Amino acid sequence: MQTKKIMLKLVVVSILAAGFPLLAQEPKPTCNHCPATYIPKSELDAYTKRAIENKLVDQQVRSVDIGKAQIGIGMVTRGKMNLGSTSGDAVAEHDQISEVYYIIEGSATFLTGPDLVGAKQRPSTLKTVREQNGPGFGASSIKDPVTHELKAGDVVIIPAGTGHWFTKIDDHITYVMVRIDPDKVVPLKSEAQSHAYLNKPYNPDQGNF
Repeated sequence: MQTKKIMLKLVVVSILAAGFPLLAQEPKPTCNHCPATYIPKSELDAYTKRAIENKLVDQQVRSVDIGKAQIGIGMVTRGKMNLGSTSGDAVAEHDQISEVYYIIEGSATFLTGPDLVGAKQRPSTLKTVREQNGPGFGASSIKDPVTHELKAGDVVIIPAGTGHWFTKIDDHITYVMVRIDPDKVVPLKSEAQSHAYLNKPYNPDQGNF
């Protein structure tokens, strides 16, 4: 009986010893006292309006530091196209930045895959490389791609290193782009910088700022 009591005490002590370190640890946020970022629909619509008026495709709305990474928000508007109208480097791949698309309206055929055909390094002087999605490659096609038929309401996640390629857009497609930038390779863009960009007449040389 005495032995059973001793064994029970040892079990209780072991459980408490295992539990106390966990209780003593306080949660440590990966972003200390960082503010939330709110972007109203009116601002996103203003980017789409500018895109349509000036035949733009991808514009960076925000780039925010969240501690261990940065998050970029872009608005993308693409017009009608088919495979015959794509250029030789229509496939894109980003080495360090992953992307999430949320389709707002329109529809398109979208191919993804890691095996690029005819890959060429994207020039570091490109605005999209410097300010939006970092270094990567363009390519002529993707070997054994996965085909996605995108429509309004869909979400697609594109990890860094995965090629992606629009081969057909029925009329147009508009989507919010979320960029995950763990290496912080692109510059930050604040609300004030976004408003300043939208309030200036469009200049093709101004970039996203």
